Amino acid sequence: MPIKNQWLLSVAMVLLAWLTLPFLGLRNIKRFLPASIMIILIESLNVQIGKKRKWWVFYNKPNSFLSGEFPFNIGPFLIGSMWILKLTYGNFIRYLLLNAFVDATFTFPIIWILKKVKIVTLVRINEIQFFIYIFYKAFLLYGFQYLFESLKEFRSSTNLDGEYYRQET
Repeated sequence: MPIKNQWLLSVAMVLLAWLTLPFLGLRNIKRFLPASIMIILIESLNVQIGKKRKWWVFYNKPNSFLSGEFPFNIGPFLIGSMWILKLTYGNFIRYLLLNAFVDATFTFPIIWILKKVKIVTLVRINEIQFFIYIFYKAFLLYGFQYLFESLKEFRSSTNLDGEYYRQET
């Protein structure tokens, strides 16, 4: 695929993901954005390892993270993380099942399509390994969200002096 078409596809992918953001609702965006940002930061570090070890290669050999993996991270991965949390947070089994389904859909048919249209291909890892590479972050995302929810609850149970607030019944 020519670089111009690849760039247009990347922009379209990011825009389509971000266009769903208003449907999440402001309250849910505020609630789930911190954990989603944390997981994107971890993914950014993982991408550097993956590129260095040549786990995958972009056909047009983009010279930077911005033109290769970045659109996937700030588009479907970031917004998708918030959607998955919105739909399933509080039910860990449902969360894992939905996350496994989404990750498997990306790993198997989407990566196959991206390879056929000559955008990216897996090189030193196979599809199962790539699925594990993506899926393990589901546990981190849920853990971050749980941590943020716990901190929020702790803050709301203390007053400004740092003393515990006892609710009288």
